[in-house]
Amino acid sequence: MLQASVELYKKAYTGIPRPIWWLSLVMFINRSGTMVIPFLTVYLISNGYTLSQAGTVMSAFGLGAILGSFIGGKLSDRLGFFWVQFFSLLSNGVFFIILSHIHGFWSFAITIFLLASVGESFRPANAAAIAAYSTDSSRTRAYSLNRLAINLGWAIGPAIGGLLAYNFSYTALFWADGLTCIAAALLLYIFLFQFHQETISQKATQKETVIASNSAYKDRVFMKGMFSLLLIGICFFQLFSMLPVYYKEEVHLSENIIGLILASNGVIIVLVEMILVYKLEHRRHPLFYMVVGALLIGLSFLMLAFVPQIALVLVSMLLVTFGEMLLFPFTNSFWVSRTNNFNRGQYAAAYSMTFAIAQVLSPILASKVVAKSDFPILFIGDFILCGFAALGFLWLRKKEA
Repeated sequence: MLQASVELYKKAYTGIPRPIWWLSLVMFINRSGTMVIPFLTVYLISNGYTLSQAGTVMSAFGLGAILGSFIGGKLSDRLGFFWVQFFSLLSNGVFFIILSHIHGFWSFAITIFLLASVGESFRPANAAAIAAYSTDSSRTRAYSLNRLAINLGWAIGPAIGGLLAYNFSYTALFWADGLTCIAAALLLYIFLFQFHQETISQKATQKETVIASNSAYKDRVFMKGMFSLLLIGICFFQLFSMLPVYYKEEVHLSENIIGLILASNGVIIVLVEMILVYKLEHRRHPLFYMVVGALLIGLSFLMLAFVPQIALVLVSMLLVTFGEMLLFPFTNSFWVSRTNNFNRGQYAAAYSMTFAIAQVLSPILASKVVAKSDFPILFIGDFILCGFAALGFLWLRKKEA
């Protein structure tokens, strides 16, 4: 039994190109420092900001992410994804350290906007890099390996962040996040500069022609898929804004317990996702798994509409994690399959901007719903939005059949 499990794990990881492993290592170092954003809403409220002001700051982060995603995609197609990733990580680290010294509401909001603008330009560049370094047979697993690195870091970052906030101060979170970003930039340069040079040489010899129909924004199937993904994102990003507040104020959990619950999401993904993708890949159309993932995420929020208690919180986190493992890897397969070497940054930018727009809308809408009603109404609304998204994916599947 043990030997069979080991063999299954070996098969799931076999055939992934070496640059993908280096990218995943860089991502792991970066995400191990993910401490500020998960606790930003709690930090702001603890420092005298209202819930509405905290929502505005989180929305400023989202607006910066939209701009950063757009610029990152443009620059990735024109200048190359390597340098966009490098300067994004380096600048993001500096901004996190600067942010630890800023306390005024508008100053904080403007700085978080700038931080997100430079930091989130990393996402489309990174997505384009994975597509370029992987093969057709390994692409979905390559994105899953990258997500594994993200979530392994996520399992470490918020847990340490919760301990730092509880035992020391929130200032330590900003410095830890900033220094790990800078370390990730240095590792990217050390391990991947050589592969960057090889990619430039290969691209220069290609004769692929880019035509107007290859524009991401004229691809109706892709854009409709992104709209459904936007609906899910509005719900999913509450994991980083409203859910920590719900855990603290309604379930009465401390910061260190909140950090451990959030970290459990990453632990499960690290242990399960690569095997899950390996077993499911190529068996059904990616849109099928996207439908199931959307429904599971919606159900995870619906559970929280009942009496606040730790048992429901844990089951809800389990459901959202499995929904995430089905949705996001196969969403990457969905959009990458519609790209070529010369417009991939554009598609990656549109994909990243979808999440960035969700980051803007999510805290604004969620905070207003909670302020005017309560958390159960918010969670029922999340379930409805995810249900509409699942129907949207199902409609696209029938159109492609």
